[in-house]
Amino acid sequence: MSDYGHDLLFGTFVSPAIQPVRHAVDHARAADRAGLDLVTFQDHPYQPRFHDTWTLMSYIAAQTERIRLSGNVTNLPLRQPAVLARSVASLDQLSGGRIELGIGAGGFWDAIAAMGGRRLTPAQSIEALEEGIGIIRQIWAADERGGVRSDGPYYPVKGAKRGPAPAHDVGIWVGAYKPKMLALTGRVGDGWLPSLPYLPGGPADLAEMNRHIDEAALAAGREPRAVRRLLNITGEFTAAGRGLLQGPPKQWVEELAGLTVDYGISGFLLMSDDLAKTELFAAEVAPAVRELVAAQR
Repeated sequence: MSDYGHDLLFGTFVSPAIQPVRHAVDHARAADRAGLDLVTFQDHPYQPRFHDTWTLMSYIAAQTERIRLSGNVTNLPLRQPAVLARSVASLDQLSGGRIELGIGAGGFWDAIAAMGGRRLTPAQSIEALEEGIGIIRQIWAADERGGVRSDGPYYPVKGAKRGPAPAHDVGIWVGAYKPKMLALTGRVGDGWLPSLPYLPGGPADLAEMNRHIDEAALAAGREPRAVRRLLNITGEFTAAGRGLLQGPPKQWVEELAGLTVDYGISGFLLMSDDLAKTELFAAEVAPAVRELVAAQR
């Protein structure tokens, strides 16, 4: 695969833990001060040990100045799409255009059902996600005439009023791993947001997964470049190299630049609740990766 040419984004993936109560807030403010582009949070509404992600992001948006915010990824089965669309647009306007929408089809169906959500099969959850994304885009199309309608079996909408529109073109970034979800991402997504630890074959899996996205995008009349590729990453800073993202910052720089040039990854989100690691990532890795990728391009 090759580089899709997007500007690089660097951010963090923070636990929305409820104790200490301001853990995620403090981490987000530190990422903002450090110059990172994005801070993201898990969205598990059935988990009482976590803050509600949308409440948390609203609070953090008021506590930060420039950093962008996203769920990673938003749990659609417990977030009715027409309401979610208005939540995203409202917070995007209030924050000055700093909200993105990472979104997923759901999992943990026992927990979802316990919260009153509908239990779906894997195939149904993919259909529901595509239906939901279509509704979200209709709500955001505030200047179009007529109400929002969807006759799908999962989220019927019968003439809901459009709007508000977000303050900027919010990216819909899909958490996807398997071929049908990757194809959905290529058809209707603005971005792809998997996690490196969940790729059994490591970075080598990215080539085949990109192929599914690209083929689906082309079949839908879209350019593959229309889909930004992001990646949740984890690793340790060590004095000597011990493996992928297990080494000094210089090693991280070379490996992340390689993921951009070889696999088109243009967003790197560090999965960490360690402020010192986040600050080192922001200070010594992110700017150096930008410089190396620019030179290679």
